[in-house]
Amino acid sequence: MSPIREFERSLRRYYTWYTGGFVLFVIGLAVAEQFGMSQKVIGYIFLFATVALYAGIGVMSRTADVAEYYVAGRRVPALFNGMATGADWMSAASFIGMAGTLYFAGFQGLAFVMGWTGGYVLVALLLAPYLRKFGQFTIPDFLGARYGGDLARLVGVSAAILASFVYVVAQIYGVGLITSRFVGIEFEIGVFVGLAGILVCSFLGGMRAVTWTQVAQYVILVVAYLVPVVIMSYKVTGVPVPQAVYGVVLEKLGEREKQLFDDPREIEARARYKQKAEMLDARIRGLPQSLDAERQRLTRQLADRKAVSAPAREIANAERTLAHLPRDAAEARAKWSRERDELAARWNRPIAHAAAFTTPEGKPSETKRLNFITLTLCLMIGTASLPHILMRYYTTPSVREARYSVFWSLVFIFLLYVTAPAYAVFAKWTVYSDLVGSAISNLPSWVHSWGKIGLVRIDDVNGDGLLQLAELALNTDVIVLATPEIAGLPYVVSGLVAAGGLAAALSTADGLLLTIANALSHDLYYKMIDPHASTQRRLVISKSLLLIVAVTAAYTASLRPDNILFMVGLAFSIAGSAFFPALVAGIFWKRANKWGAVAGMVVGLGVCLYYAAVTHPFFGGGIARQWFGIEPISCGIFGIPAGIVALIVVSLITRAPDAAVQEMVELVRYPYMRREDAKPRP
Repeated sequence: MSPIREFERSLRRYYTWYTGGFVLFVIGLAVAEQFGMSQKVIGYIFLFATVALYAGIGVMSRTADVAEYYVAGRRVPALFNGMATGADWMSAASFIGMAGTLYFAGFQGLAFVMGWTGGYVLVALLLAPYLRKFGQFTIPDFLGARYGGDLARLVGVSAAILASFVYVVAQIYGVGLITSRFVGIEFEIGVFVGLAGILVCSFLGGMRAVTWTQVAQYVILVVAYLVPVVIMSYKVTGVPVPQAVYGVVLEKLGEREKQLFDDPREIEARARYKQKAEMLDARIRGLPQSLDAERQRLTRQLADRKAVSAPAREIANAERTLAHLPRDAAEARAKWSRERDELAARWNRPIAHAAAFTTPEGKPSETKRLNFITLTLCLMIGTASLPHILMRYYTTPSVREARYSVFWSLVFIFLLYVTAPAYAVFAKWTVYSDLVGSAISNLPSWVHSWGKIGLVRIDDVNGDGLLQLAELALNTDVIVLATPEIAGLPYVVSGLVAAGGLAAALSTADGLLLTIANALSHDLYYKMIDPHASTQRRLVISKSLLLIVAVTAAYTASLRPDNILFMVGLAFSIAGSAFFPALVAGIFWKRANKWGAVAGMVVGLGVCLYYAAVTHPFFGGGIARQWFGIEPISCGIFGIPAGIVALIVVSLITRAPDAAVQEMVELVRYPYMRREDAKPRP
């Protein structure tokens, strides 16, 4: 038996025991809960036990060997590389945000499922085997060798850092949500607590430690994702196979939606929100005078409350409202526009979960259809361009194993993605049937728990003391994390879900931080600044940069920049716009040259970022600036074709690559060809 096969057998044995041990651990905590163990203790045990496990794997996998640190020694079997890729891929966006997006967007949210899974078809057909044949360590390595010189490498490094940084901020944000809710610490502190768990894996052993930790994390996250929805499926339908029976619940949900949407109290609540939105719109049109008038009104209100000795709480609320008033007209326009758009989402009649490409009035919407298609394409191409995913295929023993690895990646990702629609339907059915219509004074404890960290908001806008659907605001990121509590499941299931979400966020963050550190230490420092640096110096610089980037990302995440799914979608658009044209042309078109690749990456990335900036509310943009009604998350749909056109045009008007580069392309294009058989062709 070959050493690789013997190594694989050992891994199977180790991880089988590990999985069994984890199942017994969960069962033990469930029994302890029945005997009175507090929820807080269960939350602490899940958090610190799993982080300690990952830390142990990271410590045992520490290495000072360059090949082990960057590509795990190129000896990760396809099955386990598929599991590691699944964990690397199953980020906080997929674990926490996917079901939440399907909950709110219904059919429209399937663009994420189709785009993220379809992207692996592009990886298998266009990139993975060819990059593995090329070898080396990073994506900028390929760009530097294929396009000759440091310019393409430098642009690739910059794009890799930008895409990975946006993505890793989303993961650390997810870690902050989990730790703040289940351990009871402040969100900002939870971000840095989670950061320690991220660093302990990637800091010591690089790709080697990250790989074996990610395999362990995949086991935890897949168990954590499936258990709640399987229990819910059994409670609602009597069948513990949610993927097969959620269609029955979807049909009942459609009937419930008709009752809720046309309920007179629901219509009244939506009308109140419409009035509020119109008032804000009038304020926006009346700027800057309306801002001065609002400041004077709040100042008088505060003075009146102090004059009549109002309760301290009312005075404090009035002072806080006045302090948070925008400072100038520009800030007021941005803030009030966001609030108006939020209110508009409440006063519009909701769209049925199963309705495809329709407006709230039930009419066909070509804009929604266009956004569905463009988002699917952006996510597919972005998947095939993310450096931290493509790096995983450098770790397999051979080109053949790289192909099999993509297959196993899809299998392990499919287990979660085929379950996400069921998750959304069961959670929505429970909220619509058990929560909406309840007395606000008797709402379950999870509403208040998640409300403390800003993910659930209740507003009795019509003052009837009952919760209407329009009065309930749930953040996309809360659906999966709160589902066990929404369904009334034992708290140990909530702890399990938190551990799974943490595993998903940590696994992806490990890969992303490693990608950024490698781009800076290997591609920038070693390849461009000091090619004679010793192995020890290279690793020290890599680990130092890893620490700096991690702390910077954690600080950015603590500012709560946006919801997880948008940040991840933006990272995909950035990666697709910057890398996809240069990578695919570098493999399949010999005429592509350095200047064409650089132009393609710069133009594609520039157009992508420009569109995101002018259309996203965070930057002061809005719907009025959208091209063809395409939302900012799909900004790559303009960057990718712009990059392709720039690459082709500039390559054709500049000198063709030399014979050595053409020989390399010939060698890479045929993954099983030997080097001595490669011949450059005109």
